[in-house]
Amino acid sequence: MRSYRMTSFLGAAVLLALAAAPALADDGADRSFTIEDPRITESSGLAASRLHPGIYWTHNDSDDGPYVFAVDSRTGKTVATITMKGVGAPRDVEAISIGPDGNVYVGDIGDNLNGSWDHVWIYRFPEPKTLKDATVRATQFDVKYADGPRNAEALMVHPRTGRVYIASKNEDGGGLYEGPAKLTTGGDNVFRRVGEVPWVTDGAFSPDGKELVLRSYFSARGYTFADGRLGKDYDVESPLLPQSESVTYTADGSALMYGSEGKRSSVVRVDLKKTGDGGGGGAAHRGGGTKDTADGGDGVPVKGTTLTGGIVLAAFALVLFLGRRRRKG
Repeated sequence: MRSYRMTSFLGAAVLLALAAAPALADDGADRSFTIEDPRITESSGLAASRLHPGIYWTHNDSDDGPYVFAVDSRTGKTVATITMKGVGAPRDVEAISIGPDGNVYVGDIGDNLNGSWDHVWIYRFPEPKTLKDATVRATQFDVKYADGPRNAEALMVHPRTGRVYIASKNEDGGGLYEGPAKLTTGGDNVFRRVGEVPWVTDGAFSPDGKELVLRSYFSARGYTFADGRLGKDYDVESPLLPQSESVTYTADGSALMYGSEGKRSSVVRVDLKKTGDGGGGGAAHRGGGTKDTADGGDGVPVKGTTLTGGIVLAAFALVLFLGRRRRKG
């Protein structure tokens, strides 16, 4: 009787262990993946959808046209191509972000001649509720910098205030620029320098808006963010990619997704460590994390952990062993 009770107890423990094991995107969403669309050869920005779990918005760099692509992280395939109308010919699209108003913001903010253009543009359109190829009317905003033209590749919309920020790109260090409280048409939207940043190729706010991550070609850095200003900075883990161009948080704030340019380019997930300080998806990532990749980050989903699997297998083996002993007795 004791053996039977022990076996039942262990069986229940196994079931509890399985139930308690972290369910890390069982459907394969929000894992490392490869962009399969042959049209996307210069993925330069990345933004996690707010309406469609596991979907990431991206776009090509310069000379591609007014196109934005919705890519499914489960398969790496494009599930919608959005054509923006009502805007001029895009010049050097470098960034994409989604605001609390449900709009997608596209940053035509690059300037490869390093400050030769007196203005750049931001395009805005509502995130589609249905994923299918469509042509949408976008609003175009003219942007200037208070201290003169400059090159930039990072545009971030704050998830609480809706204010747009741009980080300029400069080998000797750039600036964080704050846009007006509300973008307007019919005139220039002047962005003013509010902080100093390193070489930046993209950036993203945490879902709670309390932290900002900025990446470069070889590293990433995080900052606390409050009242529109940068606070304490800290290291953030980032993968080494062929041409590191983009970064976004997953919609739930549990990880960062890093992208790169090139044909069949990789998007690599880096899980964020929890600190227990109540960051609500913001401060939870301090200290970096671990890459969720397999075989060099080729996008193969990795579910669960080796430790969890080992514990479950050992428990099953023990249950079977005690069960045989009970039958023999």
